[in-house]
Amino acid sequence: EVESDILRRVRTLLRELDGHHPACQSDRGMLRWTLHKKIDQNPSNSSVLIQILVKELERAERGDFRHYIIPLLHTLMYTLIKAPCISEELCSRVYDFCTKLLTLPKPFCTIGLDYAIRLKMERTTPGMLYQRMVISEQSLKSDPYPYQEKIFIFADPELLSEAICNALVTDTEAAQLSQSPRMCMCYVITHAMQAGLGEGCNISVLKRSLQEMPTSDIEHWFQQVVTAVECAGQEGSADRDQHTARLEKIYHAVLSALQPSLFPPGDASSGALQGTPLPNPNFSFHLWTEDDQLWKELVLFIRPLSQSCEPNCLSQDLDNFEIQDIISDCECCEQTRFSVLSTDSGIERDLPAAAEEPFTTCSAETEQSRLQRKGGIKKKLSPLESVAFLQAGCNGAGAKPTVKSPKRAGTPPEPAAPLQRLHTARIVLLGDDRILGRLAQAYHSLRKRETRRVFLTPRLNLQFYYIPVVTGQPNTLAVADHAATGQEELCEVAGYLGRADPWYESNINTLCHMIPKLATMPSSPSKHLVTDLFITDVIAYYVRMGIQPVCFQVYTVKIFFNDTAQEPAEDVFLTELRTQVQESISHRELNMTKKKTTLDGPGIDLTVTYRKVVVSDRVKELEMSLRSTGLVMKAIPADEAEDLVCLNVNITEIVRINNLSGRSFSAVANRLKTRNIKIRSTEQRPFTVCLDKDSRRAYRNVISMEVSPCLEPSYCLQKTRTMKFSLHETEDVGLVKYMPKSLLLPINTFAGIIQ
Repeated sequence: EVESDILRRVRTLLRELDGHHPACQSDRGMLRWTLHKKIDQNPSNSSVLIQILVKELERAERGDFRHYIIPLLHTLMYTLIKAPCISEELCSRVYDFCTKLLTLPKPFCTIGLDYAIRLKMERTTPGMLYQRMVISEQSLKSDPYPYQEKIFIFADPELLSEAICNALVTDTEAAQLSQSPRMCMCYVITHAMQAGLGEGCNISVLKRSLQEMPTSDIEHWFQQVVTAVECAGQEGSADRDQHTARLEKIYHAVLSALQPSLFPPGDASSGALQGTPLPNPNFSFHLWTEDDQLWKELVLFIRPLSQSCEPNCLSQDLDNFEIQDIISDCECCEQTRFSVLSTDSGIERDLPAAAEEPFTTCSAETEQSRLQRKGGIKKKLSPLESVAFLQAGCNGAGAKPTVKSPKRAGTPPEPAAPLQRLHTARIVLLGDDRILGRLAQAYHSLRKRETRRVFLTPRLNLQFYYIPVVTGQPNTLAVADHAATGQEELCEVAGYLGRADPWYESNINTLCHMIPKLATMPSSPSKHLVTDLFITDVIAYYVRMGIQPVCFQVYTVKIFFNDTAQEPAEDVFLTELRTQVQESISHRELNMTKKKTTLDGPGIDLTVTYRKVVVSDRVKELEMSLRSTGLVMKAIPADEAEDLVCLNVNITEIVRINNLSGRSFSAVANRLKTRNIKIRSTEQRPFTVCLDKDSRRAYRNVISMEVSPCLEPSYCLQKTRTMKFSLHETEDVGLVKYMPKSLLLPINTFAGIIQ
């Protein structure tokens, strides 16, 4: 009965991938969650589910059901990580299937290789995947495995309602309150013992023993277990019996640490398999109110401020934060150079009395010739602006010490140790395309800052995730020939990802309307039961298993205004650029516009210069003049098979028609594909530009603009350096040839793009 019930659930999950949604729409997107929750309630059924999933995978591989493979494989691996104990035979069967995927095209071979590597470790050292996941997600201190992860959930308070924000804050806080470092260390110990010893471990007795222990003893045994598991994993081909013997020694030592009378000798090896919960990751929820908030949170994750700093002073300092270059240049060579921290403010009255004494004996000429200090105000730096703060951060784990040890004459210098990326920041964005536009801005700013002063890049692994959430009426720029933007248009990126990855569509896109619905539910015990488990569980599943990025091209736009005294503006966008004719302000302009409209029709005269996209990828520049009421540039293609690095431009052209009844005008859609385009108003009439459907990012009085793919800032810097030495070189030479040229924003999904 259990096997048939699990098989029925798996088959229902596969039917949903084929577009056969459940009769009850509220169940859509919850089938995977309910399946895993059923196994969590009875962990001994984990092996049954894995056997069924392997059979379904083999059937999908033999038949023409490749779109089943990646969802089934993710479901299998998530079950295997949480399972209390899996037989070596079953683990080998899953490993063999993953190696078969290496003959298939991407992304099947990529995911197959990644999971084959993990399964090889799990076969050698059972429980290693669970242990590493908990240690990194909970930032538990461990020398053998010093990696740390954190999930940053960002939401724009102007795009989501207050009820949704409050519900998300409550859920993420509740997920953290239900667990502690002590509890997580106990989970690691019990899971490692059960995975390695199987039924030879009495899990009930072990749990009772750990509950009676002080925290210091638990930390000791936790370090012993982690060391044993990591050593066995590094040895690789070592005998598995040797690892089992190490765990048995630790297991009996833990039980004998307390009074032996509490645990009779016969109880040590007479236990049935029990599940060990997988704790929620380390969540933090942020309302995105400042432009540089993302960078500040990442810096604090790498180098937390001192705990002695008072909270009020800290928040005040962060509020007064200004973007400055706070660490020294880091050249392309491995050796890092740090600037010397000076305590001299440069203000005369700040000098101590002793510092002025040597100058009292100087002659009059010397007194006049020496530099004079000007009166000024000494600025108090915030903790994040301090050079000493980041220099101390550079001396953490994986960093090279700044103080050079004395070398003996003739001794060759030791090579600098490369920095290790011990931290992983997983950024989860909640909202629609407008918050992704803000992310593109913040990511471009971060890359520019890292090009000037490297700090985060060599130390931090940065991963982006996106969960669409749409509520209320859209707050976008109104356009005369364009109705109010609908919910589907506000989630173009999510729609593209759902078409490219069916598992993303099934598990993540369904949250678009489910999160607002759960947030507005009346308070009841059933509501808390659903929300506290479902929302945080789905986010945790997404960030754990979503490892395949889809890279979106970021575009840069240079905007020129009709006021020549105003400096041109530069900005970036990810999804859309929209223009419309700007209404005339002065009476004289209004009269001229009416006359022009009567003769030539509505709109303004534009000159469009663009590079046509051709199959041969040759550069073909075209220019045309037309009268238009507005245009829309779409960076997200309607079909996942189309090129992502291409702009689909729709220009509403006004065509004059002369007939017997008189003169009339009609609007014609003029479509073109390009990567580089320039638009100029020939009659000097301004228009407005709106980026990423966000009215907060609208520019007025625009006379012309230039749009092109945004270049990676590090590529631009290296290109400039190369051009200094080879002025006549037009092609990329040297290191520039091997650097990424375009700035791409990677958003993780479960499968990437399945062709």
